[in-house]
Amino acid sequence: MRILVVEDDKDLAKQLKRALEEAGYAVDVAHDGEEGHFLGDTEPYDAAILDLGLPVLDGLSVLDRWRSQGRAMPVLVLTARDRWSDKVSGIDAGADDYVTKPFRMEEILARVRALIRRAAGHASAELECGALRIDTRSGRATLDGTLVKLTAQEYRLLSYLMHHQGKVVSRTELIEHIYHQDFDRESNTIEVFVGRLRKKLGEGYIATVRGLGYRIQPPGDAED
Repeated sequence: MRILVVEDDKDLAKQLKRALEEAGYAVDVAHDGEEGHFLGDTEPYDAAILDLGLPVLDGLSVLDRWRSQGRAMPVLVLTARDRWSDKVSGIDAGADDYVTKPFRMEEILARVRALIRRAAGHASAELECGALRIDTRSGRATLDGTLVKLTAQEYRLLSYLMHHQGKVVSRTELIEHIYHQDFDRESNTIEVFVGRLRKKLGEGYIATVRGLGYRIQPPGDAED
C-alpha cells in the first residue's frame, strides 16, 4: 500500500514517514501544497495524509482540487486547528477523516488502516483468503494458524492482493502501489516477490491470469 504525506513540518513529516514505513507502507512526502497537489493528482495512492496549514497552497484548496479532478483516494486531514467550523470545512471539501494535532502515532496508523480497508470494501482488520489471513493491525500473515515470515516488500505485495481479493491486479498496478515514487519501474522485482510468496504460501494462492496480471484466491479455485 502506498501513502502520500503532505506536511510542511519536516520533523513531523519524517516521523510520519518512518512510522508508516515500519507499518509496511510505501511513503512519498511533500512539504508544500503545490507539490502535494501535483503528486496526488499524478500518482496513484491508497491514502493521503494532508495537513491543512500548508505553504504555497493550503490543504483545503489541495483537497478541493483533488476531488474536483476526480481523485478519490481516502484523505486523512491533519490540522492544529480545533474549531468545529474547520472540521466541517475539511469534511465538506472531501476529507474522509480528521485528526487534530497533537496526536499519537498509533491513532494515525489505525485511522489509515481503517480508511484503506473501507475503500477496498473490507470491514474487518483481518483479511482472509481460505486458510490465509493477514492482520492489518500487526502486519502479520498466517497460514493455517502458523506465522508466515515475510519481508517488508513481500508483505506489501500480499497485503495489496488481499485488499483487492477477487480482482485481477496488473504488474503495473502492483508497482504503482507498493513502491515509492523513485522506484525503478523497469525492475522485475514483482515477479521475484510473487515467486517467493508462492514458495511460502503454496502454488495455489496467487494465480497468474495470462496477459493481465495476478489474482489471489483460495487453492483449488479455477483460473482464467
